[in-house]
Amino acid sequence: MAVGKEIKNKIGSVQNTQKITSAMQMVAASKMRRTQDNMRQGKPYSEHIRGVISHLARSSAEYKHPFMQERDVKRVGFIVVSSDRGLCGGLNVNLFRSVVKQMAELDAKGIEVDLGVIGNKAAPFFRSIGGNIVSVMNDVGEAPALADLIGGIRVMLDAYSEGKIDRLYLASNEFENTMTQKPVVRQILPLDPSDDDSYQHRWDYIYEPDARQLIEGLILRFVESQVFQAVVENGACEQAAKMIAMKNATENAAKLIDELQLIYNNARQAAITQEIAEIVSGAAAV
Repeated sequence: MAVGKEIKNKIGSVQNTQKITSAMQMVAASKMRRTQDNMRQGKPYSEHIRGVISHLARSSAEYKHPFMQERDVKRVGFIVVSSDRGLCGGLNVNLFRSVVKQMAELDAKGIEVDLGVIGNKAAPFFRSIGGNIVSVMNDVGEAPALADLIGGIRVMLDAYSEGKIDRLYLASNEFENTMTQKPVVRQILPLDPSDDDSYQHRWDYIYEPDARQLIEGLILRFVESQVFQAVVENGACEQAAKMIAMKNATENAAKLIDELQLIYNNARQAAITQEIAEIVSGAAAV
């Protein structure tokens, strides 16, 4: 029964793995609720300031900030938001695939790309494909603080202000529901008007004390809020994807245990049958 013993050891090993994945599923479910709460708390501000910026982008403002002006595109920047840890299915892979696809399209047009990456998983991947990484923000955690992100954001904003890049994109995962997380790449600079019908009409604000001071502060807050909300939302996506991945792993482990148990029973039955046959043969020989 050496074969049976080996199968028993495999069953025990898979059972231990199943316990780990089941525990990780419950932990991810608990964290997902917290990250979803954080995501919902920031959404109203993020959406409202995006609406204000959409109005500004369509209006004939008293002061046109450089971030509102289109220019010839020779080099673009991407802020890519990834997870800090793995075991979350295809969450990061799908996002990276979307970014790489756009990078390939830009490269075909002779446009170069700079990358500002957030999260532990992005930097190793883009280094492996030869991406030009200009800023790295790792270990943002499950409850990120804006102060920890500002440094990396300002690197990209300064590059845009100095003319080193002519367009800036934000790439992250968008939380639709627990089962679905969608990779999204959207332009944030120059200001891209929303397609929402409520922003189609053109009008301007009355600025006090002056347009330049208010618009400069507002645009900076807008970019920071969009990146921060993307990081928070990506955190919710990470925990949801991890919960689903660990649930699938637990179920697959259960199926594998059943299959191994069946193989073990068949091997045990074959061994018993062989022993009986040997006993009968021995008795007949006597």
